[in-house]
Amino acid sequence: MSNRNSQANKQAARERLRVERERQKKKEKVRRQLTVGGAIVAVLAIAGGIGVAVANSGGGDASGGGADKWAKAASAKLVQPANTSGKNGTEITLGKKDAKHTLSLFEDARCPGCANFEQKVGETIQKDLKDGKYKASVHLGTFLDNNLQGTGSKNALSALGAALNVSPDAFLKYKEALFSKEYHPEETGPDKFADNNYLIKVADTVPALKGNAKFQDAVKAGTYNRWAMEMSEAFNGFKDVKSTPTVKLDDTVLGTDTAQGKAAPSTPEAFNEQVDKAMKG
Repeated sequence: MSNRNSQANKQAARERLRVERERQKKKEKVRRQLTVGGAIVAVLAIAGGIGVAVANSGGGDASGGGADKWAKAASAKLVQPANTSGKNGTEITLGKKDAKHTLSLFEDARCPGCANFEQKVGETIQKDLKDGKYKASVHLGTFLDNNLQGTGSKNALSALGAALNVSPDAFLKYKEALFSKEYHPEETGPDKFADNNYLIKVADTVPALKGNAKFQDAVKAGTYNRWAMEMSEAFNGFKDVKSTPTVKLDDTVLGTDTAQGKAAPSTPEAFNEQVDKAMKG
């Protein structure tokens, strides 16, 4: 569970930032030591170039654009993906439109709790959508970029917009891949989703997106960056959503009570039981 306003999360984020600053100081010290000596410097520049590129691949301008890209996105032209509705295209509805019930999902791409939920319950949800048990309303936020530092939540959301523009199924499968054990980054690890190349690598596991030039161009160009910001703003409008994942069936929040709010069901059995109970009212 990732809390939007958790003091503990903020303290943890500050501590991670402090550690990162110390790491950068040590890295800079080593760099200064290595640059002593003219001939040696030239050799190290050639041999060390690859290492620098890899070290910076978590979100520099070459791979994801960094913070500057998102400052520009605020005033960029809004391009709404296909298969969206509502103001600024911030409504994503999946499944059979005539389904009587609605499952609302509130997630953040970098959220480890969301990844755990999707890994355990995601397939059940996809099956229920095909069966018409309910339709899904998907709400995606980016608050963890502030809590953890970085731009991965926004970058992944923009890429999800590019996938949604291909098809709702491509969006679902891509979201599943991003939250998978294989590709979801550790909360305290590198901000992998800030790297467009990494997002495209994950997309290549989805048949509809593999080698899809239009999708890849949209990710690299940031076509849906402004839309991602609009989605994030719409997510922030749900004041009753205090953490991710938050899962609702119609107006009933699913999960078990904790000190931090409702913890989403962690098994298909618990999820099905609570969904069925909520449907009966």
